[in-house]
Amino acid sequence: MSAVLGVAVLLVLGAGEWATRNELDNQWDNLRRSAEVQALALRGVATRYSYLPYTAAQQPLVTQLLGNPASPQVREAANAYLKTVNTHAGSDTLYVMDAQGMTLASSNWDTPSSFVDQNYRNRPYFRDALHGSAGRFYGVGKTTGEPGLFASAPVRQADGTVIGVVAVKVRMQPIVDTWAQLRDPVFLADERGIVFLGSVASWLYKTTRDVPPDAVQQVQHDEQYGAQWTPQPVPWKLLQGSEPRKGQPGKELRVPDTGKDYLAYEEPLPDLGWTLTITADSKVVALARQQAWALATLASGLLVLGALYWQLRERRLAENRQARIELEQRVQERTHALQQAQAFRQSMEDSLLVGMRARDLEGRIVYVNAAMCDMVGYSASELIGSVPPYPYWHPDDLARHWNDIDTVLAGKFTPQGKENRLRHRNGTDVYTMFYTARLIDGNGQHIGWMSSVVDITAQKRAEEQQQQREAQLQRVQRVITVGEMASTLAHELNQPLAALVNYAAAAKSLAAQGKAELLNDTLAALSAQALRAADIVGRIRRWVRQHPESREPCDLNAAVDQPLALLLRAEARRHGVAVQLELAPKPVCVSADRVLLEQVVLNLGLNALQAMQAMPLPTAPRPAHELLLRTTSSAGRALLEVLDRGPGLAPEIADRLFEPFFTTRSDGLGLGLNICRSIVESMGGELLARNREGGGAIFEIRLPLHTEPPAASS
Repeated sequence: MSAVLGVAVLLVLGAGEWATRNELDNQWDNLRRSAEVQALALRGVATRYSYLPYTAAQQPLVTQLLGNPASPQVREAANAYLKTVNTHAGSDTLYVMDAQGMTLASSNWDTPSSFVDQNYRNRPYFRDALHGSAGRFYGVGKTTGEPGLFASAPVRQADGTVIGVVAVKVRMQPIVDTWAQLRDPVFLADERGIVFLGSVASWLYKTTRDVPPDAVQQVQHDEQYGAQWTPQPVPWKLLQGSEPRKGQPGKELRVPDTGKDYLAYEEPLPDLGWTLTITADSKVVALARQQAWALATLASGLLVLGALYWQLRERRLAENRQARIELEQRVQERTHALQQAQAFRQSMEDSLLVGMRARDLEGRIVYVNAAMCDMVGYSASELIGSVPPYPYWHPDDLARHWNDIDTVLAGKFTPQGKENRLRHRNGTDVYTMFYTARLIDGNGQHIGWMSSVVDITAQKRAEEQQQQREAQLQRVQRVITVGEMASTLAHELNQPLAALVNYAAAAKSLAAQGKAELLNDTLAALSAQALRAADIVGRIRRWVRQHPESREPCDLNAAVDQPLALLLRAEARRHGVAVQLELAPKPVCVSADRVLLEQVVLNLGLNALQAMQAMPLPTAPRPAHELLLRTTSSAGRALLEVLDRGPGLAPEIADRLFEPFFTTRSDGLGLGLNICRSIVESMGGELLARNREGGGAIFEIRLPLHTEPPAASS
C-alpha cells in the first residue's frame, strides 16, 4: 500500500512538474512569437517616415529658406510645402531648423502648438543631423508635451556643408493603443533601461536598473522625458535574481501592487537601441500544475479526460498557429496587391499621351504626369509646388491665363474644355485643350482640381497651313484672271504708245528747225506722258506675273496731286464737275509703288467722273456734282477717299463690283476696279466701296503707314 501511495505521490508530483514545464515552454514560445510580431511593427513605425526628412531636405525651397530666413514670402511658401507633404504622408509634424536649432518653418505653423521659433538644439536628433548623419530619438515634445519618435536629416549646400536640419515627429500612440487591448503588460525600454512606451501608464519613464549619474544628466539635459524627470525604479521586482532561470529564455517578475507574477520575454532591438518586453500572467502555469495534480489523482477516467484536454489544447495551439499563418498570408497578399496596383497605376500614367495636372484649392500644383512634363519642358520637381503664374504660361496671354484660373478657382469651369496657348521651356508655342474636373478625396471632400491636357499643336499648325493654302489659291486664281487680261492690254497698247513716241520725236525735230517754241514744249510733254503710259503698262504686266514690285516710301498727298495735275482737273472741267481737295496737313508716308498708286487714284477719279456724267445736273436740295479727294491717317493706317455725287451703288452692283469682267457700261471691260483692288492688296492695303450720304459713292483706300526701321546700335 505504501508502495502504491509512493507511486501515486511520485505520479502526482511527476505529472505536476511535467505540466509546469510544458506550459512554460508553450508560454515562452507564444511570448517569443508575439515579441517578433511586435518588434516587426515597431521597426515599421520607426522607419516608415525616415525618408521624409531626407526628401524634404532635397527641396530647393528648404535651402532657400535657410539661406533667406527673414523673407516672409519664403517662410510662407515653406510652411505651406511642409504642411502639404506632412498631410499626404500622414506624419505628425514636419519642420525645418537652422544651424542653431531654431525652427524656421513647420507643418503646424498655423496651430497653437506651432514649432516655429522653438529651439531644439539640445535634442540628440538635431546634433546627429548637424554632424551630417541621420538622427532618431524618442522623447516628450518640448512644445506640445506629447511623446513621439523624431527622425532627422541634414540639409546640405552644393559644396556639402550642412546648413540646417529637417525633422519629422511621429506619434506612436497607435502601438500603445494596440498594447492596451492585450491582457498582459507590454513595455519598451531604451538603452539606459528607462521604460518610455508601454501599456501600463504608471510604469512610463521609470528605470528597470540603476542609471549612472552621467546618463541621468544627459537625459535631463536632452529633456528626453520632460523637464522635471528624475530616475525612479519601476514598481515591480525580478524573481530569482536578475538573471533568467536555467533553461528559460526570459525572466519572471512580480508586481507587489497587484500581487501578480509575470513571465517576461525580452526582445532586443539593437538597430533602434531599444528592448521590447512581452509579459504573460504566470497564473496560467500554476493553473496547469493544479490541473495536472487533479488529473493524476483521478485514475483511468481522469486519464481519459487528460487525453481529451491534451487533444483540445493541441488543437487550440494548432488553430492559433494556423490563424497566425493565415494572417501572415493575408498580410503578404494585401501587400503584394497594393504593390501591383501601384505598379499598374504608374505604368498607366507613364503610357498616357494626355497630360495630367492636379492642383489644390489655392491653385498650387500637387501632381503632374510624364506627358505633362514633356509637353511644357519642365520636370515634375520644378512644377510640383508651383503657384500661379506657372512657368509655362505664355507671356502674351497672361491676362487670359489669370482669367482662366480665377474661373476655375471659383468653380465655374466648363466641361467642354478650353483652348490655351502655352510656352515650352525651349521658347516654342504649344497649343492645348484643357479639360478640368473637381478632385475628390476618399472621404468625398473637394480638395482641388484635376485637369487633362491634350496637345493640339499639330492640328493647329495644319489648320493654319490649310487656311494659308486656301488664301494663296484664291489669290492665284484672281491674279491668273487679271494677269491674262493685263498681258493682253499691255501687248495691244505697246504698239500705239511706241508710235506716239516716234511721232512726238518727229514733231520735236520739226520744232527744232524753226517752229514755235510753244509747239516744241507741247510735243515734249506729249512724249513724256507717252513714256509714262508705257511705264504704267509695264509695271502692271510685271505685277500680274508676280514679279517683285518696286515699293518705296512716298507721300499719299503727292500721289493725289499728281493725277490731278495731269488729267483729272482737265477732265473735270470738261464735264463741268468741281474738284475739291481735303489733304492731311502733314505728309502721309506709305510704302508703295508710286506709279501704280497714282494710276489707281487716276482710275478711281475717272470712274467717278464717268458716273456723274451719266446723270443730269442736280437741282436743289440735292448737292451739285463734285469730285472730292480726302487724305487722313489714323491708328497706324493711311486713308484715301474718292467721293462723288453719282448714282451710287445699287445692292446688286455692290456685291459684284470687284469681280473681273463685270461692268455696267456697254464699252467697258470690267477689269479696272479688279486691277485697282489687286494693286492695293499687293501693297498690304485694301480697297472698299460704299454709298455716300446724300447720294453718290465713296471708294476708300487703306494702306499701312511707312515706319522707319530701328537704327543699329553702335
